Amino acid sequence: MENKKDFSMKEAMMFSHKVAQISKAMWKCVEKDWQGWIKPFGLNINEHHILWIAFHLEGASISDISKFGVMHVSTAFNFSKKLEEQGYLTFSKKENDKRNTYVKLTDTGRDLLLRTIEDYQPENYGIFSASLKIRDLYGKFPEFDELMAVIRSVYGDDFMSILDTTVTKIDSEFEETDRQLVPVKREKEITNELVSEDEIEKVPTTT
Repeated sequence: MENKKDFSMKEAMMFSHKVAQISKAMWKCVEKDWQGWIKPFGLNINEHHILWIAFHLEGASISDISKFGVMHVSTAFNFSKKLEEQGYLTFSKKENDKRNTYVKLTDTGRDLLLRTIEDYQPENYGIFSASLKIRDLYGKFPEFDELMAVIRSVYGDDFMSILDTTVTKIDSEFEETDRQLVPVKREKEITNELVSEDEIEKVPTTT
């Protein structure tokens, strides 16, 4: 890619400085809120992020986790291993791909992740609360189009594709019930269970 130097050093420095300061300030706020959210569940941010990725990708490789989780491969592996030891993930190899290690949520891991989602309280998030002013003014939350274009240039189309997949999956697989996000599948399962229980109650007992 040709790099045309049609900018001044001062312009470059001011842009880089602004991005660094804004990114650090935003992450500090996000980190504090995220840690507060998952602390009751005995998870740290890396562990929770890995559970999220495993849930969305339904069989993510360690490389996938490293790339989308924006963490070193060793970090992705070590925290995934810790989650496996706690019974939240399983490790496996594919018949046609013995080089990569894949992780998948166990039922216990999925249940843990869903409990964290159901416990999500947007009012406790600084960035979210601050963004409400923009939503009230323009009718929508900031979409960061320019920032997304920059991230795409840095991390590539695959990264953005996975991001789109995760957002779409949240939209399609969760419903809001009494101000909580509840999995659509779980709602159906509960309905089926209630029907089954009713049917059992209707069966006459014999003496």
